[in-house]
Amino acid sequence: MKVAVIGGGINGVMTAWAFARRGDVVDLYERGSLMSATSRASTKMLHGGLRYLEHGHLALVREALLERSWWVKQAPHLATPLELLIPVFGNDGRSRWIVGSGLKLYDLLARGSGFPTSRWYPADEVVKRFPVLRRERLKGAYGYWDARMDDYRLGLWAVARASAAGVRMHEQTPVLAIDPESGRIRTPLLADTYDRIVNAAGPWASSLLAQCGIGSAYRLDLVRGSHIVIGGRLDRGCVLQAPGEKRILFVLPHGEHTLIGTTEVGQSNPDDCAPSNEELDYLVGNYNRFFSSGLSRQGIVSSFAGIRPIVASKPDFSAASRESVIERQGKLINVFGGKWTTSRALADAVVKASLQ
Repeated sequence: MKVAVIGGGINGVMTAWAFARRGDVVDLYERGSLMSATSRASTKMLHGGLRYLEHGHLALVREALLERSWWVKQAPHLATPLELLIPVFGNDGRSRWIVGSGLKLYDLLARGSGFPTSRWYPADEVVKRFPVLRRERLKGAYGYWDARMDDYRLGLWAVARASAAGVRMHEQTPVLAIDPESGRIRTPLLADTYDRIVNAAGPWASSLLAQCGIGSAYRLDLVRGSHIVIGGRLDRGCVLQAPGEKRILFVLPHGEHTLIGTTEVGQSNPDDCAPSNEELDYLVGNYNRFFSSGLSRQGIVSSFAGIRPIVASKPDFSAASRESVIERQGKLINVFGGKWTTSRALADAVVKASLQ
């Protein structure tokens, strides 16, 4: 087959690679630079999605845990196991019993992944590992394992493998028109016809369809996730339960610095993506609830934000499913949603859908 993939983020790159491994002729079109938007603005974690268990997404978590191990095995220089601690304070947030039960299920779903299982640390051991963590009402912490990554370099690693498999990369080449029936696409420089066209444009997937006059049964919620980087080096991560919220906040090693995130704020325009002052204050304020270092806005080294495309389902973004949707329209295949960790599995599902 001759295949066009639209979108040079991790889902588009992995999809193009999957088709190329079959021997298909593949062109990938990216409106800007490869791995330059959502895929390089993540929380830098390859994870199963511990909090997805609260919403019953067991199959998604199991798949993500298996895919997490694949990335670590394939690119150990860019993806490495990381221990994270979940402190339990008094009656705040989820109880020790709830957190412990969730982690036991997480361990069960991760069987065979090669990652250590979770364990409980008493308060004294927790403070040794995080000396600036506030001690008041600290009962202890659960430690569990996921993986951290350099999302940009790992994405370029995937680009290199896709290119080596024969994928032709077209950067700075926006797709202007799509005909799902004929398989014809048009860019500013050329027009060509394909057996399959994959719309893997991430946050731009819906607007691309609208631009081309194509309807869809699905709608995307665009959710901005902002992060801050501060001074100080960590050797393990910390997962904080934001007071009065179901959300969690990550405090993670980030080279010689510390990464804090993320937020969840609805956004209408994917091209206008930057942390708001309110988000910066939110991240600083929640960090200071748990750590005694007295962080201020002046202590922020840098900040960034990315747009997560979530298939519209619930008004609460935290409760919305992170599962992806594949929609077939003639020779066009639309990909909505998806996670960095499960991009390889999603790519295989897209190939399967293209053959039906």
